[in-house]
Amino acid sequence: MQNAGLPSLVIDTFSYYYDQVVTGETGLVYDRDIKPVESGDIEDFNHLKKYGAAGKRAFNHAVRIVLNGGLGTSMGLTGPKSLLKVKHGKSFLEIILARAQKYDVPLVLMNSFNTHKATEAALRALNPSRPPLLFLQHKFPKILRDTLAPAYWPQDRAMEWNPPGHGDIYTALYTSGVLQALLNMGIRYAFISNSDNLGAAMDAALLGYFSENDYPFMMEVAEKTPADVKGGHLAKLPNGRLLLREAAQCPQNELGAFQDIQRYRFFNTNNIWLNLRSLQDLIEKEKTVHLTMILNPKTLDPRDDGSPKVYQIESAMGAAISLFEGATAVKVPRSRFFPVKKCNDLLTVRSDCFVLTDDEQLIINPARIKNNRAELINIKLDPKYYGKIDWFDERFKQGVPSLVDCDSLTIEGDVFFEKNVTIKGSVILKNTNKTSAVIKEGSVIADSVSF
Repeated sequence: MQNAGLPSLVIDTFSYYYDQVVTGETGLVYDRDIKPVESGDIEDFNHLKKYGAAGKRAFNHAVRIVLNGGLGTSMGLTGPKSLLKVKHGKSFLEIILARAQKYDVPLVLMNSFNTHKATEAALRALNPSRPPLLFLQHKFPKILRDTLAPAYWPQDRAMEWNPPGHGDIYTALYTSGVLQALLNMGIRYAFISNSDNLGAAMDAALLGYFSENDYPFMMEVAEKTPADVKGGHLAKLPNGRLLLREAAQCPQNELGAFQDIQRYRFFNTNNIWLNLRSLQDLIEKEKTVHLTMILNPKTLDPRDDGSPKVYQIESAMGAAISLFEGATAVKVPRSRFFPVKKCNDLLTVRSDCFVLTDDEQLIINPARIKNNRAELINIKLDPKYYGKIDWFDERFKQGVPSLVDCDSLTIEGDVFFEKNVTIKGSVILKNTNKTSAVIKEGSVIADSVSF
């Protein structure tokens, strides 16, 4: 790590986690050590409208920070996910840039060593009038599982390293000098979110609530649905502080309780509000940011199952909620959480279920709400034909179908779509033939179809 030029604060942080690995720590959080969070323990977004005026005043002291380190490998992407065209031919990055201009709030991107060069090139091509400030996430060495030695892979030395998860943002803000630069600009409040979640946006009421109460840290959480059983959940420690437990930190024999949405009701949307002065005070007092460790078992080359087995040490940004005295959480509507993790999600967001407003906000189509449709559509696309972005785009190259009146859509087998197709209600399209099926132009499908 020294040879790679990593700052001493990063090396000290990795050493802290590595010592835990050597002594047999797993990073697991047991049910016996935590308690569920009840509705009365946290504030509800619907009660915060009175803070709107205070939030508008605080915009002058706020910054938007976007986590831009993801490659979208689960969708078959080879570059930054933020460059994927997601709505009306615009990429995540283009929409995020337009929002920053609308709100007149500085924009900062945290890139990983995998996304930095491509993002810089994209920004040069887009040439925004107010370019975002960029800083780099650090990297940790992968650890061989059998010997706990650093991984060695001469055919591609870059694979010996892994991004340490978005929990690295706090250390990276500090060591890059960006934290001090923002404070020098009079910026005190940061809103942090993932690049692939277009539901995340600066909100005056949330900012006003955060700033007026002088919270050091605030996590946006939403109520779990059956689709969210794998998401990290909010809990309480015996001392009353809040805690985030990720799925990777749950013992195997307790997964039933972890996935019980009546017990652990709130999941982390990864929309975080941070007081930058509080972060600076914490780092200068503790000399580090010790988050709960996530020990991720992987293969050294993620595309080669026969490559050596390794551990990746990672941490989650939301885990910092337990570090700040007085940290809080707020229950927000599901509309603030629409991440695109797989092509199933991309179909929903590209469809008319969502619209982009004049100020570049992604919202549920009002027509869907008028017809009492649920916010989320249950979409299941056959991964053999839709799992990778190029396969997906080929099958919808004439346009995605209208889904504004759709409750669920399941596609089994190979199905291509012509333009102006409408799907209503709950539909299963099943093609068991060896040749592709085609949904003809102008079709309206309200019942399941087998080919």
